[in-house]
Amino acid sequence: MRKYLEMFISFFKIGAFTLGGGYAMIALIQKEVVDNKKWVDKEEFVDMLALAQSSPGPLAVNTSVFVGYKTAGIKGSIATTLGTVMPSFIIILLVAIFFTGIKDNPLVERIFKGLRPAVVALIASPIYSMAKNAKVNRKTIIIPVLAAVLVAFVKLSPIYIILLAALGGIIYTSRKGRKA
Repeated sequence: MRKYLEMFISFFKIGAFTLGGGYAMIALIQKEVVDNKKWVDKEEFVDMLALAQSSPGPLAVNTSVFVGYKTAGIKGSIATTLGTVMPSFIIILLVAIFFTGIKDNPLVERIFKGLRPAVVALIASPIYSMAKNAKVNRKTIIIPVLAAVLVAFVKLSPIYIILLAALGGIIYTSRKGRKA
């Protein structure tokens, strides 16, 4: 029971103190589960993250499910998932109750304008960390850059990028296996 509570509290803190959604949470989740708690190692975390990104649903919730399940089975995944979503649920509930009265307040508008750059930084940080963990180097940097350009400017669906990347991985490893 204590382990489930610890998992719940860890993910509750992550959910409560992260602005910007799932990608902004990645750095905090990694710090907590890889560095602090040592529930999973870096390579397992990168694999879980790839699986979470390719699964339907919010990235942070999917990652929470995978970490919880790996650490403590189904009960662990329930604890981590509840920990992740509970702060957002509470905050949204409070905003729904009180925000209508303060939404046009100049102070509130300034606070949100100030939060925007912080959210961008919170999203950029896990991108750098993921690139390091995925062993992106000078030779392979073209892959994520090309994927970003295709999604952002050509408006190619991320689904096609994922399928192309999977196909490329299959072809690369099969050719590499033949050479060995």
